[in-house]
Amino acid sequence: MRRLGYQNGALDAVDRTILKRLVANARTTTAELARAVGLSAPSVAERVRRLEEAGVIGGYTAEIAPEAIGLPISVWLRIRPVPGQLEKVVEIIRDIPEITECDRVTGEDCFLARAHLASVAEMERIIDRIIPHAMTNTSIIQSSPVKRRLPPLPGAAPR
Repeated sequence: MRRLGYQNGALDAVDRTILKRLVANARTTTAELARAVGLSAPSVAERVRRLEEAGVIGGYTAEIAPEAIGLPISVWLRIRPVPGQLEKVVEIIRDIPEITECDRVTGEDCFLARAHLASVAEMERIIDRIIPHAMTNTSIIQSSPVKRRLPPLPGAAPR
């Protein structure tokens, strides 16, 4: 019997535990997950497969520390395209490898992009690629008191 509830966010306590463990360490083995939730490894593997198929789990990745690979400066770029330049700005943003994420947002700016850079000169070079087509406002990240984390899972007790 196929469980279809994932599309509606219907996760049970076992699913939530599996997700939390995988977010904490994507290399957690099925056997370790099974021990954590008190189920057999095949049962856990099936749950993980269903979570993947439903799009709840979108992939597995390694987390890289930018400063450890020579990119000590992280910035947020707020980008507001000039009229008629939205698609051109999207194209430019996609072509800048230092930009590691970008969201289209509401408000005065259209895009909020995060970049990891080796120097302030590199930041200036990136801004110079964008400003013929958009206004920018850049903030250098000093620290991140909240690292990327799992959002509250449906059905979980409030904190």
